[in-house]
Amino acid sequence: VQLQASGGGLVQAGGSLRLSCAASGSIFSINDMGWYRQAPGKQRELVATIPSGGGTNYLDSVKGRFTISRDNGKNTVYLQMNSLKPEDTAVYYCHADLLDTGLVRNVYWGQGTQVTVSS
Repeated sequence: VQLQASGGGLVQAGGSLRLSCAASGSIFSINDMGWYRQAPGKQRELVATIPSGGGTNYLDSVKGRFTISRDNGKNTVYLQMNSLKPEDTAVYYCHADLLDTGLVRNVYWGQGTQVTVSS
């Protein structure tokens, strides 16, 4: 199983970016999908999650600005980031809590994608 993230980059404050993360391989089903981020010198923090049954959870500081969504047919999770702030600068990691075709449950991580917001 692999998670491939894309969509990071450099943007000015107030701008927008959309991250994507596609899971591939021997997947039976995917439970939670989501995004974490880690800024230099800081711990990794949960940004947003979306369970397979719907509903979403967000870090307080991104509520109203970020929107997480998923396409179950494509095993892909998205993070639409609007009104970006310099403090959103970090490496963003996607994750997926899934069952593989051997019905083994594990959490997988993407490779990380850099988001840099300039002031």
